[in-house]
Amino acid sequence: MTYKGYLIDLDGTIYLGNQSIDAGKRFVDRLKEKNIPFLFVTNNTTKTPEAVKNRLHDSFDIDVSDETIYTASLATVDYMKDKGLGNRVYVIGEEGLKEAIFSSGFILDEENPDYVVVALDTDLTYEKLAVATLAIQKGAHFIGTNPDKNIPTDRGLMPGAGSLIASIETSTQTSAAYIGKPEAVMMEKALDRLKLNKNDVMMVGDNYETDIRAGIDNDIDTLLVLTGFTKKEDIPTLPISPTQVINSLDEWQV
Repeated sequence: MTYKGYLIDLDGTIYLGNQSIDAGKRFVDRLKEKNIPFLFVTNNTTKTPEAVKNRLHDSFDIDVSDETIYTASLATVDYMKDKGLGNRVYVIGEEGLKEAIFSSGFILDEENPDYVVVALDTDLTYEKLAVATLAIQKGAHFIGTNPDKNIPTDRGLMPGAGSLIASIETSTQTSAAYIGKPEAVMMEKALDRLKLNKNDVMMVGDNYETDIRAGIDNDIDTLLVLTGFTKKEDIPTLPISPTQVINSLDEWQV
């Protein structure tokens, strides 16, 4: 089947931590050459789309525009705007998430926020967890930007946002509303940005739990590439098979 567009994961698919995946660059180059629209759909909330674009250029020699990058931070803002509970928010996260939220008209409130948003935060402290826990106990709407348990890096699998969110779910006995892959919120907004129907698009990624489930759960065809989180030995045990499985993006013809 020929697809009119692609939703593409970044970490583990286009690069691995600080290490280039050369087949990822060649895949993007083929899409650009054929004028096939694509959107990088990433659960990474630590960087702004501009920072992601610059990193792709400076570290991996991939030239794209800001408009090709849709982060869980942007999806979280879209979700809060749709929810319409107010504009006060407490955030556990890094600069990419905070800039997306506060530049969109939301204001910081540690005492009585309408929302508590939790994402990856490499400067996490007990006090941040305590503030979030108390706010949720008072009734703030609890948002987890993405469920990633781990992040694939050149050091190995590091703790992801899902690990932090799980600790607050435990302390509050409250389940978070998840935004990023594999949730419908992020996928529907991504399709809106591509201006394509789900039947015309393929989701490409390395992580079965997030990327591939994002496709499966939302009726989008999937391409699992074995360059990151999910390994070849995992394939026989997967509950629902991806549409396609490849070792390298060099194997995929667009």
